[in-house]
Amino acid sequence: MYDVSTRKRALALVTEGRSLNSVSRQTGISRAAIRSWQQHIEPSLRMASPDPGPPADDRAYAYLLGLYLGDGCISAHPRGGGYYLRIACADAWPGLIQECREAIAKVRPGIGVCALQREGYKMVTSYSRHWPSLFPQHGPGKKHERSIALAPWQRAIVDDHPWEFIRGLIHSDGCRITNWATRLVAGERKRYEYPRYFFTNLSGDIIRLFTDTLDQVGVDWKRANSHNISIARKASVALMDTHVGPKY
Repeated sequence: MYDVSTRKRALALVTEGRSLNSVSRQTGISRAAIRSWQQHIEPSLRMASPDPGPPADDRAYAYLLGLYLGDGCISAHPRGGGYYLRIACADAWPGLIQECREAIAKVRPGIGVCALQREGYKMVTSYSRHWPSLFPQHGPGKKHERSIALAPWQRAIVDDHPWEFIRGLIHSDGCRITNWATRLVAGERKRYEYPRYFFTNLSGDIIRLFTDTLDQVGVDWKRANSHNISIARKASVALMDTHVGPKY
């Protein structure tokens, strides 16, 4: 549930003459919620269900956290009281879609999970009142436009399961490709191929979380540009192949 200060900030944008569509796109808050706040800004007093506490499965959570930071979002139910966790998964990777569903079910056993078809991808979706407590990085606007940092309890889980976190990030915003180059050998130009991993994200904070975790597990990386990380050294690619592998 959005607090009063968040509601006031959204309504201030409307007061400035912005349309509901514009404010919704900027803040990530649904138009229906903003419209309802114009009538009554105070949160409704409901009997809240008890917070179920930490993730039921830390390994699955580390993977899901990587997926969320890459291609996930949390949005409030338009009538308040709960939240949708949504992870976008391309149709090209059915194994990824299934892993995402299984991770959500392991993190919160018994919770409903569905995959809603969109053009070219499925939106793996789950509803709960407590998703923001599991993903405190949730907030209005785009992730790359705000600060992203792990809570101490999240940091402890990633430290215990770094490869699962890396897998989630690669499965969301990364890839394994085959590069090629040519080399002059005995006067003859020959082509050779080699695999490499890339990770791309607009958030400098998320890039840093990725590279810090690579450092933790001993993977060499280099910055291709401000938004792209490359892993090309043979030993590091072998490590990634062992623990991550290509999407499927």
